[in-house]
Amino acid sequence: MAKIRHIAIQVPDLEKAAAFYEGAFELKRVSQVDSPIGNAISLSDGVMNLTLLHFPEGTIGGKGGPDWAGLHHFGFVVDNEDETAEKIKQLGGEFFMQLPSYPGVDAEKKFKDINGIVFDVSAHDWRQSKDV
Repeated sequence: MAKIRHIAIQVPDLEKAAAFYEGAFELKRVSQVDSPIGNAISLSDGVMNLTLLHFPEGTIGGKGGPDWAGLHHFGFVVDNEDETAEKIKQLGGEFFMQLPSYPGVDAEKKFKDINGIVFDVSAHDWRQSKDV
């Protein structure tokens, strides 16, 4: 059975958003990366990963411009990526993209569901705080 372990939201200000979630919910910062495809801060409660994304002008992958905020995608950890990809296809979903390999970026496969909602499928877990 797949497990939801990752939610990503796009925000206009990474540090301001991270400070909010760290302060309000005591989430722990587990990673930060600036990359050509966008910037991210990952927070965790020890089980779930909340990744805050920001896409400055000139980067790819963002929705609605650098000031847009909202749900970007969510992710499942699965036992077998190939079997899950086949189930997704059989049920009307489609492969969307493979993230490029870049230091600090979790290079998972992205799909779209029958409504066009983007989600990740990965055989590996996301970085999570182990001290919670």
